[in-house]
Amino acid sequence: MATEGPQAGRGVRRLCAQAGELHGAARALREDHHRALDAVRSALAPIRDRLVAEELGSIPVARLKDVTEGRLRLQAMEAAGMTSVRAVHEASRYELRQLPGVGEQTADRALAAARQIARAVAETVSVRIDVDRPEPRTTALVVALHRLVEAGPELRRALDAAARLDERLGALLPVARPAAGRLRMVFAGRKRRTRALAAVAELRQTVRDAQERALRLLLAQATTDLLRPPVSEIEAWVDFELRSAEYYSQLAEISEHRTDVAASEGFLPSDVAERVHAQPLDDTHRRVSLRGYQSFGARFALAQRRVILGDEMGLGKTVQAVAALAHLAAEGHSRFLVVCPAGVLINWTREIRARSTLRALPVHGPDRQDAYAQWCERGGVAVTTFDVLHTLPAPDTSKGAAPALLVVDEAHYVKNPDTRRARTVAVWAGQCERVLFLTGTPMENRVEEFRALLRHVRPDLVPAVRRSDAVAGPQAFRTSVAPAYLRRNQQDVLTELPALLQVDEWEEFSAADQDAYRAAVAEGNFMAMRRAAYADPEKSAKLQRLRELVEEAADNGLKVVVFSYFRDVLAAVAQVLGETTARTPVLGPISGSVPAARRQRLVDDFTGAGGPAVLLSQIEAGGVGLNLQAASVVVLCEPQVKPTLEHQAVARAHRMGQTRPVQVHRLLAADSVDERLLHILENKSRLFDAYARRSDTAEATPDAVDVSDAELARRIVEEEQQRLAGNAAGTACI
Repeated sequence: MATEGPQAGRGVRRLCAQAGELHGAARALREDHHRALDAVRSALAPIRDRLVAEELGSIPVARLKDVTEGRLRLQAMEAAGMTSVRAVHEASRYELRQLPGVGEQTADRALAAARQIARAVAETVSVRIDVDRPEPRTTALVVALHRLVEAGPELRRALDAAARLDERLGALLPVARPAAGRLRMVFAGRKRRTRALAAVAELRQTVRDAQERALRLLLAQATTDLLRPPVSEIEAWVDFELRSAEYYSQLAEISEHRTDVAASEGFLPSDVAERVHAQPLDDTHRRVSLRGYQSFGARFALAQRRVILGDEMGLGKTVQAVAALAHLAAEGHSRFLVVCPAGVLINWTREIRARSTLRALPVHGPDRQDAYAQWCERGGVAVTTFDVLHTLPAPDTSKGAAPALLVVDEAHYVKNPDTRRARTVAVWAGQCERVLFLTGTPMENRVEEFRALLRHVRPDLVPAVRRSDAVAGPQAFRTSVAPAYLRRNQQDVLTELPALLQVDEWEEFSAADQDAYRAAVAEGNFMAMRRAAYADPEKSAKLQRLRELVEEAADNGLKVVVFSYFRDVLAAVAQVLGETTARTPVLGPISGSVPAARRQRLVDDFTGAGGPAVLLSQIEAGGVGLNLQAASVVVLCEPQVKPTLEHQAVARAHRMGQTRPVQVHRLLAADSVDERLLHILENKSRLFDAYARRSDTAEATPDAVDVSDAELARRIVEEEQQRLAGNAAGTACI
């Protein structure tokens, strides 16, 4: 046979050599990854052991009887001073048998019961990494995690590819090798020759696919990332502060912490949950790792096609939507549409570009029709607002122009069917096969509103939604609407997430904001530039977003503290919130002129409020000396020049005594002084300096770390004057 000639043999040998190298690279990556995981587990073990020991120390030794159904006699152990399960767990069999009255059987049963309780405790303890109080054990954990975090989301793709190649090539290579030599094929026998030739064909296809997908380069890059020498302790801590969520995501995956599965899956019935689990989720176009519950949410949207995702604020609804978009793009779909309030349009654009390889196209402003035409022609993710949507021509479904997925953010905006925005969304939703509504408002408290939203996505389910289901409780309600509604709460899924969730809320200047900003830049007034976004409270984009955050927090029963450097900004905030959030008391502001006793009374009133509340404070006055752990949401009206000042203000709420994660929302204006300041806050050398020189004095006084910023302010003013002058010149030339 021609396939058995010398030429064919040499070709097969080359093929086997290529496949062997690819197989070796895949196995090497998996081994390197296992070593990296082992390093994290080794660093994690003593921390978890300590947490388990502390928990066991609080459990009375009498609980051992519960495990053994009362068959254990503990009097001798209690008489010897063993009052907790920890004392028994840490004792050896020999030590227990030395106690008067403790025999071999009692010692064995007691140890077995203590170990059983310890295993149960180990499954529930949550590891918190305290950036303000680093100690050797947590430092070792952060350094070990850094290697995996630095490898980025591409590591998961590389590992998945390596696993497939290792299994496939490991099976094919031994079968194909006889075809590499003529004599081997002669003596192989007919069946073996047939299998060898079939294996060669499969090897050739596998190697070709790997080349087309550049898997060798992907494996090499991932291996290089995992083999980098460990960073210094301070560099690891600085990186942790910049992207703590990614560290906790890795930690939760490695520690295999068990959350309440039913709660993390929104108490869906088993048939719906099974369908969701069976839904694949392609990460080819995704640039972010997902938490388990986030992956489930994206799969839910894909499997159920037309749904409402109602996760509590702070759980990453945007990331789940981006994951669904990326999966559909990998399947070959090209057009997607996101509809949102104007205040979050720029956030969506940035998130899509940062979290995926998809093309984000804002359809907003004077050029919106051109942008829409470009989207119709070239595809991508069009991001538009409720107010703009009605001006866009509906897609021609006969030509397949409908979006593959329509995402409607802050979907409670269309709860009133009589409004223009609701009618417009209804038209688009009717044209789309897949629809994803996002809302952080708990729908089980507003059955009629939920029915209105459900009409957009699953009108067939509306008759089944009864008020009695809501009366029976949130779990019963969610079960009754499971085919179209998924909601998870923070307390159910954030057991291993950081206690601090930071979100940058990017806004575009309104026309009034822009005029005030240009005037401040022309005057060279740095402080006026920083607060220009609040010059006209009624038209302020930042204040509109702040109001939305406060309303969503109120819907979820959360307290909010609002910080600003400027008193007049806080006055504008008080004015807007006072006009629009009557059900939420607004306290303060706390400022430098408010006596200490009065400040504490404001904090006490805020803490004692029976439901949601808002406390306003100047950042320098409220950022030091007050405990605001009643707050679950912190809003920073503008970035601060001094990083430590911002850090201390957040620490007022995010401290011991805080029982749930704290969300920090920083309001930022694009193309402004805010962007310049943000670069400073994220500058690693600046943070490195803060860590390297950390001391009690530095913690108490921001000026002990931060240098004078007069020169910095002057430079930012000059840069903005040049930028705006350049934009004006460019516009004049058009």
